[in-house]
Amino acid sequence: MLFLFVSVAAVAGFLVYQIVRPSRAAASYDLTVMMGHPVTFPFPIPGGATREGFFFPGLRGAPTIIVCHGYGSQRSDVLTLVSALQDQQFNVFLFDFAGHGSNPPGTTLGYREAGELRAAIQALATRDDVDPLRFGLWGVDMGGYAVLEVATTDPRVKAFIVDDAYSDPRVFVQSEVKKSGLTILPLVDKFSDFGFRVMNYQFKSQPPVTGELSRTKGVPKLFFVSEDRQTLATETMNLFNRAPDPKQVIRTNAAYSVMSDDSRKNYETQVVGFFLQNLPPTGGGKN
Repeated sequence: MLFLFVSVAAVAGFLVYQIVRPSRAAASYDLTVMMGHPVTFPFPIPGGATREGFFFPGLRGAPTIIVCHGYGSQRSDVLTLVSALQDQQFNVFLFDFAGHGSNPPGTTLGYREAGELRAAIQALATRDDVDPLRFGLWGVDMGGYAVLEVATTDPRVKAFIVDDAYSDPRVFVQSEVKKSGLTILPLVDKFSDFGFRVMNYQFKSQPPVTGELSRTKGVPKLFFVSEDRQTLATETMNLFNRAPDPKQVIRTNAAYSVMSDDSRKNYETQVVGFFLQNLPPTGGGKN
């Protein structure tokens, strides 16, 4: 029994280690040939480090849409969405979260990433070519959790979209553990949860975001639910049901990262339409 206990704990520890250190293959960029004329925009993040993002200029004084990539992804994977938004005169910003892209390995699956998103808004609001009081957010899974955390606390967020989001990073850990197939081992899910909580002990008092959703009353919000990620689909529907109006939900057959070209184009059209309706580029920006 002792050997079994130790073995399962070791397996769970290895699983959690792999989850918080996703494989990375950082993309290289040449801004001089990228469409949309982006510029680099560095900003300080909690802890004293600096994160570098890409700012795609739209109409001067227009709101800024921050595009938040998902787990195991990076900013290069959402460039088509950025282009679709910029084409409608939005300012658009994106960056790589901790543990993704060229950043050092190690992610908290949303805890620390929410702080990075807050820091990005704070820095962008100092620019003289954007509306400092109107931001829109889009995020998928890990990025979706960060969006929810920030949207419930920052009144500058006037509209947001989340895709396959979750209420607590611990939920995502369990989703990944289940996907590994190792839940056939007794207690591996509980050991994995314990290990993740130990690794992120500084966030032990962080409640699930569901309890804070009431603060988004009056803020337009859109929830995408993909049928091929059942655990996250259930989570996202729970978030939708708990969220106050105005809200809407759209179901998709596949996750954004694996959509066909036609499905992705339709998805991006829906995203752009939502922001045009609820956060128009000319609806209150500076002259």
